[in-house]
Amino acid sequence: MPQTLTPAAELAKKAKTPFPGASAEYAAARQALLAEEIEFRRHMTRLVEQRQDLPAGPVIEKNYRFKDEQAFEVGLLDLFGDKDTLVTYFWMYGPQRERPCPMCTNLLGALNGNAADIKQRVALRVLGRSPVERQYAFAQERGWRDLNFVQTIGDDYAKDIGVLQPDGSEYPALIVFKRDGDKVRLFWAGEMTGEMADPGQDPRGAPDIASLWSILDLTPGGRGADWYPKLQY
Repeated sequence: MPQTLTPAAELAKKAKTPFPGASAEYAAARQALLAEEIEFRRHMTRLVEQRQDLPAGPVIEKNYRFKDEQAFEVGLLDLFGDKDTLVTYFWMYGPQRERPCPMCTNLLGALNGNAADIKQRVALRVLGRSPVERQYAFAQERGWRDLNFVQTIGDDYAKDIGVLQPDGSEYPALIVFKRDGDKVRLFWAGEMTGEMADPGQDPRGAPDIASLWSILDLTPGGRGADWYPKLQY
């Protein structure tokens, strides 16, 4: 039987502003916002449950090949290690790029800080078209110690997931796979494309896993209209 939840507006009345002196206008607006934040939390919980209840995804039939951190050739199933779930991020660092994508670099920098914890639950791999040695050289430069980089052998994988462009440029891709015996199935992939972006917004998926934007969303100025991270400041 579904649990009856207390209305968000009722829960929001329990809030206490951490500093005194708030105007009545601020207090009322903040309470209304808190009710929306509670509803958002509940909606995110429903999304997580809906995602976890997805039926079995398609079996990955193609024998994609990769080079792991030791430069050994491996298959997709090998990337799971001893885990049943594999989270992959394909980053924009193909051989044609002198330096990696700043946005991908920003995301991976934050992900590195959580990678040791994430890998207690699932396998986590960063895939790229550049030689694995080149990827690790950049990781050392950035001080990333807990990410595992993998080179895609050939471009079949990048082409099949739709991230490789005719000019050799790439898009990023977040894909989660699930082990099914000796087979690999797709569990979930970020499928929001640029054509799905709302007016006035940069294309982005949901959930937005970049902590940079999550923090800036808490600020008065937000993300800004034309600011993006750089490799160096």
